[in-house]
Amino acid sequence: MKKLFGILLAVVMMFSVVAVLVACDSGETVEIAVVTDVGQLNDGGFNQGTYEGAKAYAEANGKTYQYYQPKNGDKATDADRIQAMNDAIKDGAKVIVTPGYLQEAAIRDVAGKNPEVKFIFIDGYPVTAEKGGKEVLKNVAGISFKEQESGFFAGYAAVKEGFTKLGGTFGGGGTNPACNRFANGYILGATEAAKEMKKSIEMRISFLHGNTFSASSELQAQINGWYENGTEVVFSCGGSMVNSVIAAADAKNGKVIGVDTDQSKLSDRIITSAVKGLANSVKWALGEFYAGKWEAIGGTGTQLGATDDATGLPTAAASWKMTKFTVDEYNALLAKVKAGTIKINISEYDEALTWVEKLTVDGTITVALEK
Repeated sequence: MKKLFGILLAVVMMFSVVAVLVACDSGETVEIAVVTDVGQLNDGGFNQGTYEGAKAYAEANGKTYQYYQPKNGDKATDADRIQAMNDAIKDGAKVIVTPGYLQEAAIRDVAGKNPEVKFIFIDGYPVTAEKGGKEVLKNVAGISFKEQESGFFAGYAAVKEGFTKLGGTFGGGGTNPACNRFANGYILGATEAAKEMKKSIEMRISFLHGNTFSASSELQAQINGWYENGTEVVFSCGGSMVNSVIAAADAKNGKVIGVDTDQSKLSDRIITSAVKGLANSVKWALGEFYAGKWEAIGGTGTQLGATDDATGLPTAAASWKMTKFTVDEYNALLAKVKAGTIKINISEYDEALTWVEKLTVDGTITVALEK
């Protein structure tokens, strides 16, 4: 009897394992693949938000899915990313979601050799067949965001909440257009609120330790110094960098603004997050692919913003840690941006932040850029 029970238990466990594998992104073939950016899948930000969109679409539509994390983590090379994409294709992927601008070279290589496979390039743009060339790959759809809007909301909210000494640390070393848009919007939003309130504010902006979008002792020491010198709230813009900012905030009783996804669950220090619709954008693009509408997005760049419900601040009660600036006030501001009453035009600053180095609006804002 015990032997029979053991056999039955083994069978049940075997089927349970199979069920778990299917639920956790596996199958004989994988239709939808996500090749992650630097860092870990569950980064509470960019990778996680993108993957959750692919996962949600796949499960709602009966598609198999899996994520592929390139080797070497934060030090992943183009060769590592190429290998991960090729692994996905070997597993049968019809469409590969690739978050992060660092994926460009790998996409060019793999998409160019596999025209039947479609690539959704999140935080991306049209990719040319040859670097510097004019012919674009029709099997690559670039999806980007108006991050300046989310940054604007975050900066505006921070000043309305009563903070007058703000900081911002940004990934990409000053060469990432998405992070630059966040930074520029953050400055413009804080300036707008300061003008309305007739307040003077100070801002520290830095790309000094953001090249790898990762937490580091150097970044933590820098932000620790900011808090010690009076900075009250820091916008952490760059994936896992937030862990260093939270650690510094914990040590110095500071506040933090998260990025990309609602990061409020990471720490009570986070008062809000400058979010963009990563999951929704992935679901939308996958929907276009499976509806046979790829021609509308392939070979082009689509930029999503507040009017697409793709940029903003999270308003759930558990996410809103501000007490002076209200959700109703935010919604009124959001409506103005959607209607075009407030325009946040900063496209000329996508590529560089040198313009903020000595930015001063007398009586309103002084910005110091730490290189």
